[in-house]
Amino acid sequence: MFTAIFGASLGLAIQTRRRWLRFLAPIGGLALAIAAHMLNNALPLIDALASAAAGEPPPEWQVAPDIGFLEAFLAGSLVQLTIFLPFVGLAGLVIWRSGVWERRVIREELAKEVGQTVTGDEYQDVLHDRMLRTRRIDAARPNKSAALVNAQHELAFRKRRVREEGNDPERDPLVAGWRKDINHLRAAA
Repeated sequence: MFTAIFGASLGLAIQTRRRWLRFLAPIGGLALAIAAHMLNNALPLIDALASAAAGEPPPEWQVAPDIGFLEAFLAGSLVQLTIFLPFVGLAGLVIWRSGVWERRVIREELAKEVGQTVTGDEYQDVLHDRMLRTRRIDAARPNKSAALVNAQHELAFRKRRVREEGNDPERDPLVAGWRKDINHLRAAA
């Protein structure tokens, strides 16, 4: 989970157009991941130190209970889930927003490719694409379909990156390469 928090912040930095957020998102994500990890490590320690400073014996719940592995696993998991539910929720929100951004980029960039590397029917599928729903072009050939969809998505993201760098995607050799790959995949039987 800690790695996911940091990774999500890196993804946000890559996706945003705001210069200040590109700089601060990784720093904030790292700080949040460190804070979550510190919370995980510190809460039991703080409780034990406070009890020891007060001269109290360990409470019953700190003494190893006479329960089986499965019971202990489930109880520990429930405690961890309760403590980290806000972080899990935040990670879920960031993943959802990332998916929204990705689908928007694909929609916008492939709109200009209709008739060139994307058919009209394929673009209609792009417009109706939703979270947790994988677009396929030819159900009878799943491998070829997946390769073609992946190449179209890579083309869309490359065009966006080139444009954000202030260059013309039509002059980019990688954009031309993705178009060539897409046409090659279509021609392959």
